[in-house]
Amino acid sequence: MLGEVLVIDDAKVVRTSLGRIMRRCGYALLEAENGELGLQLLALHPEVRVVFLDINMPVMDGMTFLEQIKSRFADRELPPVIIVSTETEMKSILKALALGASEYVMKPFDESIIKSKLDIVGIGYNT
Repeated sequence: MLGEVLVIDDAKVVRTSLGRIMRRCGYALLEAENGELGLQLLALHPEVRVVFLDINMPVMDGMTFLEQIKSRFADRELPPVIIVSTETEMKSILKALALGASEYVMKPFDESIIKSKLDIVGIGYNT
């Protein structure tokens, strides 16, 4: 196993799909349905290698999550965050990147896109 990934998305189908891809890539999966639960899991699992994050979610959205991880975990190196969203407005995409997201993936996605983003952020995977 190459480590753990955290998928934060309110849509179970997205968490399931990303989970399937990441398990094939050699990772264990942590899931959260909103940003607040994602922050809790990240606190409990500091070894998370990468976070996949939706923007539009109830309780705590992706933008707030990005703001919060900087302050809550300022004392440690943070994993790369890959936004996975249906958001097409350039302003939102640029804001997410400005807040610290490393990459952006449009929904729907396929395995090759996810693997290319893992390459870009420097996270290896099993082929």
